[in-house]
Amino acid sequence: MDIQSLHGVGKRRASLFAKLGLHTAEDLLPYYPRAYEDRSDLKMIAALAPGDTVCVRAAVAEPVSGHRIRGALELFKTRAFDATGMLDLTFFNAPYVKTALRQGQEYIFYGKVSSDARGRLQMTNPICEPADKAGRSTGRILPCYRLTAGLTQGFVRSAAGQALERFLDTLEDPLPHELRQRLGLCEARFAVANIHFPQSYQALEQARRRLVFEELLILQLALARLKNRRERRAGFQLPPADLTDFYAALPFSLTDDQQNAIADTLEDLAGGSLAHRLIQGDVGSGKTLVAAACAVSAIRGGGPASSVQAALMAPTEILAEQHYATLHGLLAGLGIETALLTGRLTAAQKRKTREKIASGQAQMVIGTHALLSAGVEFRHLALTVTDEQHRFGVRQQATLSAKGQSEIVNPQLSTVNCQLSTLNCPPHRLVMSATPIPRTLALILYGDMDVTVMRGMPPGRKPVKTYAVTEEMRPRIHAFIRRLAGEGRQIYIVCPTIGESTEPELDTGLAAAEEYAETLRETVFPDLRVGLLHGKQPPKAKEAAMRAFAGGETQVLVSTTVIEVGVDVPNATLMVVENAERFGLSQLHQLRGRVGRGAEESYCVLFLQSRSETAKQRLDILCKNTDGFAIAEADLALRGPGDFFGERQHGLPEFRLADLSADMELIALARAEAEALSGQEDFGELEGAVRKMLEAMEG
Repeated sequence: MDIQSLHGVGKRRASLFAKLGLHTAEDLLPYYPRAYEDRSDLKMIAALAPGDTVCVRAAVAEPVSGHRIRGALELFKTRAFDATGMLDLTFFNAPYVKTALRQGQEYIFYGKVSSDARGRLQMTNPICEPADKAGRSTGRILPCYRLTAGLTQGFVRSAAGQALERFLDTLEDPLPHELRQRLGLCEARFAVANIHFPQSYQALEQARRRLVFEELLILQLALARLKNRRERRAGFQLPPADLTDFYAALPFSLTDDQQNAIADTLEDLAGGSLAHRLIQGDVGSGKTLVAAACAVSAIRGGGPASSVQAALMAPTEILAEQHYATLHGLLAGLGIETALLTGRLTAAQKRKTREKIASGQAQMVIGTHALLSAGVEFRHLALTVTDEQHRFGVRQQATLSAKGQSEIVNPQLSTVNCQLSTLNCPPHRLVMSATPIPRTLALILYGDMDVTVMRGMPPGRKPVKTYAVTEEMRPRIHAFIRRLAGEGRQIYIVCPTIGESTEPELDTGLAAAEEYAETLRETVFPDLRVGLLHGKQPPKAKEAAMRAFAGGETQVLVSTTVIEVGVDVPNATLMVVENAERFGLSQLHQLRGRVGRGAEESYCVLFLQSRSETAKQRLDILCKNTDGFAIAEADLALRGPGDFFGERQHGLPEFRLADLSADMELIALARAEAEALSGQEDFGELEGAVRKMLEAMEG
């Protein structure tokens, strides 16, 4: 039913509701409040204190008086009383109160309490209702919705209330009665009614628990179906190849975690089903060489006549080039031709590289988003590797996979699992992430994938010494920077903002990259080469800044968190983070991972501006811990409710109520129930919701 069917919603307001994604009256039912105002707790006047926002039941003591104070501004005043005291009431430009408030009658007043110069308590422009008719705007818990300009809370509340009156009784419950009873969950109608207009905080908690569980269960069922679909799809069956020469060419031995990750992936490739594995490794754990080993095995596993290819997609040109530099020489010695495709190549270079890819001559292809362009066609793409996969959208990753669906004739491959002479066979997918995710959170973010975790560090890597310091240490840190630069080392300085803040509520003491870089160049380090890098620079300027630092042309790089991923400069030995308390611990750990990539001792200095004891405790965790997964767990616990890891980037729909950090117990509960149901072809009343979730996830 069109939203204009609701009382008071005309064409103009309908267009405002449309901005919120609300087109029908029924859309208001799952449009849950973002917060609540407690107007249910009535206070006595004697218990009030300036700053309180409360409800008071009091009688009007005297007629409302009004007078003009300047221009068109009118002031209306009266006083109210209860058994414990008096409260002054002031209204601006509200002539209606002269007739609305009658002497001797009781009203419920809701507003913020203040006091005048004589210490008398007062409320300015309070909301008021007759005590015997209270319940619409006072005397209850009221919802607060996300708004857009032109819509008020009062109007959205009214529209939501109308929608509930019309459609609540027709609402079907998708959760089976047995499941609700076993888990102690309330019915859908009770939950929806009380999430909008709670009878009490206990009812609100019951409603939220039920709806969050339902939301998480539907998501887990959708992820399970995605995984089941993949596992039923045929994939290139690539038997493990002999990698003796690959291992012999490495200057060091692989860690146990690297070997386990390779074994997991090679087992996937040999299985005949489409593989989709995440290699989740801490900073510097050696994921790239794992990907290289898997690519070599895939290329060789197809047999000499198959022209099987692998592709590695990186989020930045400089990172793609670094991967190419690492792998080109290594793989060339194994007889595997490697190609690089980025936007920086000339038109002629791109054309030549595309020809090599299309013919199958280029067996290992490394690139950026350029791999997704329409002119890039693979001959037989069997494996895609996505580095820092959360940096790419779901559609981008799917586009790369789609390029592998080409015919291939190879008698060595199983005709049962994939008769490739007649079928299109999508490539296996291997994704890598250096962002440690707590296990419970990973169940949500990566529920449709097989996960291998790498914790070990390659031989020779030294832990980065980390210190949290205050402003008093600034001169010593500047001297340390100068000393390192004099020894030929390079330094990162990360700031939380780009330029001067235009938001007055933000601390004006925040370090801003542009201004700070200029200050360093002109007054602090005029003899050093200081570069600047931030996310709002044009792509060419960003690439130039990164190349200048990677090439040693700049000694100090002032940056925002854009360098969190994508810069590998072994010569950089110091990371300085300004206003470190502004960052999450996992993000600081990622930034710290930009140094310590060479043989030299490396350091991370965290400047702390806040004097808060909590801020000090947070940074102390980082100073004492180098395990990214342990840090991630602590980060999740400390940051509390909120978006820990940009779930929208993972193709997951936006949660209406669920909070990935606050609802751990419900995540685990939904996971267990989803596993019990996942083998079913149809999820009963939940089926429609699961299908809608799949549509949202698949774009």
